[in-house]
Amino acid sequence: MFKSEDNYRFFLKQYDHYLSGVVDTYAYCLMGNHFHLLVRVPDISDLSTEPTDLSTFEKLTNQPDGEKSVHQVVSHQFRKLFQSYAQAFNKQQDRTGTLFQTPFKRALVDSDQYFTQLVYYIHANPQLHGLIDDFRDWKWSSYGSILLDKPTKIKRQEVLNWFGTIERYKESHGPDQKVIYNPKYIFED
Repeated sequence: MFKSEDNYRFFLKQYDHYLSGVVDTYAYCLMGNHFHLLVRVPDISDLSTEPTDLSTFEKLTNQPDGEKSVHQVVSHQFRKLFQSYAQAFNKQQDRTGTLFQTPFKRALVDSDQYFTQLVYYIHANPQLHGLIDDFRDWKWSSYGSILLDKPTKIKRQEVLNWFGTIERYKESHGPDQKVIYNPKYIFED
């Protein structure tokens, strides 16, 4: 999925373009053959009207029965991200075919402890897969973005508030942490 630094950058740029108005992002990690995202899907009334195609956004949020479907809006924007990235990647790599597994796996975060563990799991993933000795040095994760005091679309302050302080955030990502990851997968169309 990612063969160069430009691929990582382009994916993050496209992610911002297609999804920053429809999901809140708390953590991410991009690796060579997969990625992890921790996002919150807001209520439909909180969705931005900035997705790239406003007519599609309006069509998706105004269902015949009067109900607005967040699932449809978010799924549509993810689909556009995946299509956009795959087309560019395929052209660059002179390849054809699909790049993303469908349906992608989603897990419901239903407890405070699970949220905390998931943030750590996402950040520690490059080390768990043997890509780097210390995941804190991995360039393509939100771990460092949460520590830096510069503009980001990551919900940095919410993550830091969750852990209490920046020191507790660092401690929770320390070398003595154990990965406990028990996903409750949700499969939908």
